[in-house]
Amino acid sequence: MLDVKRIRLMARMAQYEKNDIRNDMKISTYYKKDYVSLNTLITVLWMTVGYGILAALFAVCYMDEILENLTISKITFLGGAAVAGYVAMLIVYVIGAGIFYRGRHNRAKQRVKKYYRDLSRLGKMEVKEKKKV
Repeated sequence: MLDVKRIRLMARMAQYEKNDIRNDMKISTYYKKDYVSLNTLITVLWMTVGYGILAALFAVCYMDEILENLTISKITFLGGAAVAGYVAMLIVYVIGAGIFYRGRHNRAKQRVKKYYRDLSRLGKMEVKEKKKV
């Protein structure tokens, strides 16, 4: 006899196995702090590369205006503005990446936990059915 609860449980598990389990297992194998730190570091590195490219593009585009009446105070001001912009962007990205990756790890961990709970429930259903027969 087919059990509707068991079929629904198996269908839900199969759907999860088909779509999300590979990424969730990869994420959930890390400790939360390690996962968040690693991905935040990667985000900071890519943000630094992007900021450097943008700063270089800006400098090339406005080279005439920058070099016109060039003084030490102007160089100091431009350098300070570039560093202040970088630090401000860095703070925003670090906070944002930390929140994003912490939430991502929590959600993956919950889905994996639910999957294992469903797997255990399915095993208990099979044992119960074998005892009936």
